[in-house]
Amino acid sequence: MFIVVYEFEIKDGTEASFREAWLGVTKAIYEHCGSLGSRLHTSDRPNILVGYAQWPNREQWEKDHQLADERYQKARNEMRSCLVRSTTVYKLEVSDDYLQPDLASNC
Repeated sequence: MFIVVYEFEIKDGTEASFREAWLGVTKAIYEHCGSLGSRLHTSDRPNILVGYAQWPNREQWEKDHQLADERYQKARNEMRSCLVRSTTVYKLEVSDDYLQPDLASNC
């Protein structure tokens, strides 16, 4: 599995718009490009969001994914309009995995 970590610095007052647009972009990439999905996180720094996307492998992530889908293009443009900057922070190969999708019941 291949993971990409992004840092997004967004303009003041755009978090709700960014998050909605991010979801539209993420759904389209999942549906049309073979990703395994993504998560978006708030951080302890104002206007900084962190996302990570999972892919089956680096090769799938590196493919030239030209999406003509109108909903994707609209969401992508909205997402970009909210950004101050976007940075790819890490490109990671999973070496060991014990991430559990279900909540532990004995905590």
